[in-house]
Amino acid sequence: MANQGLIKNYTADGAIPASSIVKLTANRKVAIATAVTDALLAVNESLDVVDGESVDVILNGTANVKFGGAVARGQPVTSNAAGQGVYANPAQGANNRIIGFALETVVAGDIAPVQLAPGQIQG
Repeated sequence: MANQGLIKNYTADGAIPASSIVKLTANRKVAIATAVTDALLAVNESLDVVDGESVDVILNGTANVKFGGAVARGQPVTSNAAGQGVYANPAQGANNRIIGFALETVVAGDIAPVQLAPGQIQG
């Protein structure tokens, strides 16, 4: 179960499924994160939303994320092209933005808590 901290309301810039990682867009909306280089902001934990709808996102604490691949407990989590959590494992000299750290070992399709700690790591 998630232990939500700060929750902020934004307008969705495109469809955002529940349990997805989001990024802030240039127009002060949030959109689904689509790359390891996106400035990852928060998690839309509760509801699927469509373009233009109001969406509450969790900025800190823990949030339930849908995973798109295997991640071991304690490993850093980034986003795949579908806003799902995947292991952040950048190549040497490359950077990955992260949303936080997995609190459970997961496989693709699992929804599990992530300790939110947005940042960047380098391989």
